[in-house]
Amino acid sequence: MLIKTRDRVEEIAPYVLGKSIEDIQQEYGLRVIRKMSENENVYGCSPRVKEMLPRFLEAIHHYPDGLAIELSTNVSEHLGVRVENLVFGNGSDEVIRLLTRAYISSGDEAIMAEVTFPRYKTNVFLEEGIPISVPLLNGAHHLERMLEHITDRTKMIFVCNPNNPTGTIVGKDELLRFIQQVPSHILVIIDEAYFEYVTTENYLDTISLLNEFPNLVVLRTFSKIYGLASLRIGYGVMNEEISIQLQKVKDVFNVNRLAQLAAIEALKDQLFIQQCAKKNKAGREYLEKALKEIGVPYFLSQSNFMMIKLPETGDRISHELLRRGIVVRSGTLLGFDSTIRVTVGTDIDNRHFVEELNHILHSK
Repeated sequence: MLIKTRDRVEEIAPYVLGKSIEDIQQEYGLRVIRKMSENENVYGCSPRVKEMLPRFLEAIHHYPDGLAIELSTNVSEHLGVRVENLVFGNGSDEVIRLLTRAYISSGDEAIMAEVTFPRYKTNVFLEEGIPISVPLLNGAHHLERMLEHITDRTKMIFVCNPNNPTGTIVGKDELLRFIQQVPSHILVIIDEAYFEYVTTENYLDTISLLNEFPNLVVLRTFSKIYGLASLRIGYGVMNEEISIQLQKVKDVFNVNRLAQLAAIEALKDQLFIQQCAKKNKAGREYLEKALKEIGVPYFLSQSNFMMIKLPETGDRISHELLRRGIVVRSGTLLGFDSTIRVTVGTDIDNRHFVEELNHILHSK
């Protein structure tokens, strides 16, 4: 006899993970796989991270610092905030979970975009909350509509900026007006996982607003441009009172020692980050130009990925690309059936992707 889970657990589906490179190679008999599906930094991490590994191994038998004091000090200096404003998690995913665990009660509502990072909805739902989804406007958050959905039961609002999976942003003036109009008793959570890839000047500096808006929470991560995805480390920047509440509900040793040490070294190498951002901008511009030339529309991205619009299902196109050794994410899994999401790759990755996509779409 199986033990019955909570009703809400029965109602959610597991997060869909892609196949491993090894599985794909074996299944399709391919030697070269170009992984362009997970929005990882294709240039890896800073060499400083690899150089610190011996230091980690010497103390592998010790528990990590549950308060992440050294890392907090480095991040606070980098951002110009107080240590007390920071909460670290096993990826920024965990900080999202801590926010819903600390603030969502049964019947509370949380507003989010209809097509965005799915863990907002899942975590709100698991805490007996009610996710309120608002359709995107041209692939971006429809902030006016989100304001219209505020009720006396609203507890938090999520804005993913740049938005995953579309890569779009909302402009600085629009987002500032939105934050100003949200009642102060409602948390405004701005997820900036891809912040470092943004190149437009029309982007709001949210960190500087924390003192003015105590209900504002900004999420960042070391998984993307810092190239530490496998180590799972992210953080939130917030009012100290919110931080105190999250510390109550987090696991004691939630961020491992290697992740903390790696993040410290990665943060110190801002030249590497600037180089990655520059290469990503060039790659994104190449893809935009090439896609226009072959007649394929897309959402304007400010991230390290693009969501491409297709004349047929993303499932079929992604499968055809997979057979050719290129792994992308089908939009069917993300909320837009006739799209694929592709990570901006290296020059050679990008060229192969465009060539194969063009062949698939125009070889009928």
